[in-house]
Amino acid sequence: MLELKNITKTFNKGTITEKHALNGVNLTLEDGDFVTVIGGNGAGKSTTLNAIAGVWPVDTGSIIIDGQDVTGLPDFKRASLIGRVFQDPMTGTAATMQIDENLALAARRGKKRGLKWEVTAKEREFYREKLKLLDLGLDQRLSAKVGLLSGGQRQALTLLMATLVKPKVLLLDEHTAALDPKTAEKVLNATDRIVEEGHLTTLMVTHNMRDAIEHGNRLIMMNEGKIVVDVKGEEKKQLTVEKLLHLFEKASGSEFANDQALLG
Repeated sequence: MLELKNITKTFNKGTITEKHALNGVNLTLEDGDFVTVIGGNGAGKSTTLNAIAGVWPVDTGSIIIDGQDVTGLPDFKRASLIGRVFQDPMTGTAATMQIDENLALAARRGKKRGLKWEVTAKEREFYREKLKLLDLGLDQRLSAKVGLLSGGQRQALTLLMATLVKPKVLLLDEHTAALDPKTAEKVLNATDRIVEEGHLTTLMVTHNMRDAIEHGNRLIMMNEGKIVVDVKGEEKKQLTVEKLLHLFEKASGSEFANDQALLG
């Protein structure tokens, strides 16, 4: 479903700020894989997601989504294949439009739209059922302006919008980092349900080791633009923060930064 073959990316080449962001990243995701991505600042996590999304061209390597080589395609030509949720809850929704109108826009992604369209009663009922899964009370507020929602409600709505039309790949870039712990847990639980029910191939970047361990069926850790740890199946189920740190130190030959945010 998703293949990254020897991806490299260097920013500011030939300057004193030259940064080798990705150094030969190889990764294959099977259909329905839910992979969490952990690593320190500058490890290459978000850079990898940006490479997949086509935010900028990679220097070398190839990116294949659902059998299609998209390496040379700009981001707007990959949009129909990818669903994405960013860290900022203000990104991904139209603040001045209603909840049902936002969902209708998402549902019409990739379809031809005329100058006039309306949300039907049947669509509203469908959206209401989907919103119930989020457990945030949004199913009772279909006509509310999105700009009036809390950050957590807005982020959950963005998640639903990104998956309403099943994407080939779902990219979650620290999508709960800006939320309070209680709301973040609800959004993560909703993420689990949506990914499982839709059998979505997913990459979720997080700075929280516990979240990376508790969610998904596979975990990768990045360091200096490379994947240094890759665990799945029963091995991942047995992971603890301490075991993960040990794996990192063994693979990279260095100690992980003592960042409390990573520990959760």
